[in-house]
Amino acid sequence: MIIRNLFFAILFMSSFNNFAQDLIPVKDSLSIMKVMNLQQVAWNNGDIDSFMKGYLKSKELVFSGQSGPIYGWENTRKRYYSSYPNTQIMGKLNFTIKKIRSVSSNTAYLIGEYYLKRSGEDSFGHFTLLWKKINNNWLIVSDHTSAVK
Repeated sequence: MIIRNLFFAILFMSSFNNFAQDLIPVKDSLSIMKVMNLQQVAWNNGDIDSFMKGYLKSKELVFSGQSGPIYGWENTRKRYYSSYPNTQIMGKLNFTIKKIRSVSSNTAYLIGEYYLKRSGEDSFGHFTLLWKKINNNWLIVSDHTSAVK
């Protein structure tokens, strides 16, 4: 009986520890949310260059969308300028964050939805962002965005 109870206690504790490792510290979650908010404000001001400050400025950055993957910060920036040449097409952006989890102490992922309110046809979809903490700053290293409409 004691061994059985000890087994269940160990099983419970290991399950709790595995779950706790997925939770991201509040400080890190708030830092990531701050970047998301700055991106949303920049987008709504028609400022793609400020929006891009949320991404790792590196050739290692990858953006995956409808046209497939694009590698590098500068290529991602060019893609945004090409796809959104003016504020009417950019519309007004709103993010909904569904989940933020840590992968390690300096890596996290975020799952969310975006909604673009435009004068023409609105657009919305889903995204998964992989974040890396570099010099105490959280930056997006991989962005996979899928439009629903």
